[in-house]
Amino acid sequence: MKQIVLALLANAGGVGKSTISTHIAYEVSKRGYTVAMLDLDPQRSLDVFCGLSPAEANLTTVELLSKDFKGDWSLVPVWDSKVEVCQGHPLLAEIANELVIRKRGEYSLADKLNKYSLPHNLIILDCPATLGMLNVNALAAATHVLVPVQLEMKAISGSAELVEWCISTSDELQLEPRPPILGFVPSMYNGVVAMHRQYLAQLPAIAERLGIKLYPKIRSSNEFKNASAYGLPLHKYRPKHPACKDFKLIVDDIIALIKEK
Repeated sequence: MKQIVLALLANAGGVGKSTISTHIAYEVSKRGYTVAMLDLDPQRSLDVFCGLSPAEANLTTVELLSKDFKGDWSLVPVWDSKVEVCQGHPLLAEIANELVIRKRGEYSLADKLNKYSLPHNLIILDCPATLGMLNVNALAAATHVLVPVQLEMKAISGSAELVEWCISTSDELQLEPRPPILGFVPSMYNGVVAMHRQYLAQLPAIAERLGIKLYPKIRSSNEFKNASAYGLPLHKYRPKHPACKDFKLIVDDIIALIKEK
C-alpha cells in the first residue's frame, strides 16, 4: 500500500476546505484506513471541526515546522476513529515568515515527513486560504492535491489560477513527480440559487479544458454547521443525512490510490 499525502488548496477562504478534509478523513477511517490531519491554517479551523480545545504552540504544527522538531509528533485522536490531528496555531503566521529566509524553507514540511515518517495511510494537509509559504510547503510535501471550488465567479476563476500556481510552483521547486490535482470539488452547492446552478453547469467545460477531474457537488446544508458545532462529522451527527454520500467518490479514489502497489 502507498501513503497518500493530500493537500487541500484554495486561494480564498470559506470554500469548505475543513469541511471536506474532516469528512474525507472520517469516511476513509470508517473503511479501515488510518488518517492523520495536519492543520497548517493559523486560524486552526480543525479545532472547531474536530471538537478540540486550543493547544499550546509546542503541541501543534508550529513545532512540526520549527528547526528543533525531532520527530515528537503531537497527534490527538478524534471521533473514536482511526483519525488523528496535529492541531494548528496562530503562530503559524510567524513560522511562515521565518520559512521564507530559512534554507530549504519551502521543503520544511516535506523534509520532516520524510525524516520522521508517519505510519498513516492518508495524511491530509488542511491549508490556509493564501498562496504563501505554508501552501508552498504543502505542495512540496503532497502526493496529490484537491481543490474545493465555491460556486461564485471569483472563486471559479481563482481555481483556474490556482491550477496554474500549482504547476508553476511545482516546476520552480523541481518536484518530481509533480503532485497531480486529484480533482475539483464544487462545494456548498444550493440548488435553489440560480447562480449556483449556472456556475455548476459551466464547471465541466472548465475542468475539461484544464484536464482535471470534476467531482460531484458537495451540497450546502445547515446540518454541516450543526455537526461542526459539536465537533463532529456529519456521518456521526446525522448518519442518515443524504449529504453523507457526497464524499463517496472522492474517498473511493483516495482508497484506490492507497491500494496501489
